[in-house]
Amino acid sequence: MANNMALTAVYPGTFDPLTNGHLDLIVRARRLWGHIVVGVAANPKKKPLFSLEERVDLIQRTLLENGFDETVEVIGFSGLLVDFAREHDATILIRGMRAVSDFEFEFQLASMNRTLAPDVESVFLMPGESFSFVSSTLVKEVAKLNGDVSRFVSARVLKALKERIAEMPTHDLVQR
Repeated sequence: MANNMALTAVYPGTFDPLTNGHLDLIVRARRLWGHIVVGVAANPKKKPLFSLEERVDLIQRTLLENGFDETVEVIGFSGLLVDFAREHDATILIRGMRAVSDFEFEFQLASMNRTLAPDVESVFLMPGESFSFVSSTLVKEVAKLNGDVSRFVSARVLKALKERIAEMPTHDLVQR
């Protein structure tokens, strides 16, 4: 049996923005594996609210404020996830599973990743119950409508969200 603390795991996502549910999964993953790479996907198809550089910076600063050390890295990437994992000598892909509705999509991703990289395992973690319904998309929608999302994101992310939304034209608040 391998020593899990010697393994590197990649936790990929768009993280637009990072939520407390994401943070919860990073905490859980850090207890299981020695080195976590938070892979921030460029994913322009999703039309992110924050640029890749902004998302990486927000996550790095949030992790530092929450006492994470160099065993958790934040790196932006584009391209295939399995290629990114291999570049970082990772053998584990961490995927969050909030509800049964996530299963079909996650199953397809895991199957494709296993076909492309049989040496890389997908591991599914569930966030704490208080975060099981929280998604970046939902947080953005509520924030755009002036709802209180302070329970779902860090103070740093909340500030960045409010600033970005204040910069947006009114018609973008509804369409984006």
